[in-house]
Amino acid sequence: MASLNVGNLGEFLREQRRTAQLSLRQLADAAGVSNPYLSQIERGLRKPSAEILQQLAKALRISAETLYVQAGILDERRVPDGSGVQTAILTDPSLNERQKQVLLQIYESFRKENGLGGGVPDGGTAPRSGDGPEDGDHPHETEADGGPHAT
Repeated sequence: MASLNVGNLGEFLREQRRTAQLSLRQLADAAGVSNPYLSQIERGLRKPSAEILQQLAKALRISAETLYVQAGILDERRVPDGSGVQTAILTDPSLNERQKQVLLQIYESFRKENGLGGGVPDGGTAPRSGDGPEDGDHPHETEADGGPHAT
């Protein structure tokens, strides 16, 4: 995926903008770029910098890494930090912006509950009933770090 496919990036951006129910002008304003420049990016005529991609990602409420992969700046990797799940959620055109945010919040809450705030290990299994913290416990405080169950 080393080659840049600006056309696909433009199509992807347009789809994300429409999913977020933003006009071209609204996204351009939110990202701090000009209307014509954003239009040229969407039509595949311009190659945006990583900084512009980051601004667009922030305005669209998607990860900058997702846009970097689409632009060919980063190779898509199957890394054990859960970013594949996040990318799948963020790039799913069948979900609206609210649904994506809710899914990401739920996903992150489960990861924190299971002590995996930084990543999902390859081949990891779901915890058995009773392995996770109970309601009211703080998943980031373990017995080892002096949490509520330390002896």
